[in-house]
Amino acid sequence: MQMNGTTQDPAKIATVALKAFARIAASWGLSEKEAAGLADISESEWTRARTSDFAGELTQDQLLRLSAVVGIYQALELYFSEPLARSWFTQPNTDHLFGGRRPIETAIEGGLLQILAIRTYLDGLLEGA
Repeated sequence: MQMNGTTQDPAKIATVALKAFARIAASWGLSEKEAAGLADISESEWTRARTSDFAGELTQDQLLRLSAVVGIYQALELYFSEPLARSWFTQPNTDHLFGGRRPIETAIEGGLLQILAIRTYLDGLLEGA
């Protein structure tokens, strides 16, 4: 991957992305299964990915998922106070996007498109839409 005219090590990018994602997953209180599903990796790979010596790479889809999750986290932290910001993703939501289900469930089932839809939804809240 090339950024700012320099080539970035894909394994280093994966390590940084997974470290941020692990912090978010912990902040939201996600189970191992939920975190792995959100990142679209197996639970065993998620366990390995959280170690400091993980040297794997992520697919473009996985990187986009993690990037969008960071955006979701930031939007929640900006829009809501801390207790709600940390629990919103795991609480049932009656908005049409979720149909009474938890956003985490719809994100795992809907994949990258649903994760991006959630990010867009929250960006709209921030903009006052």
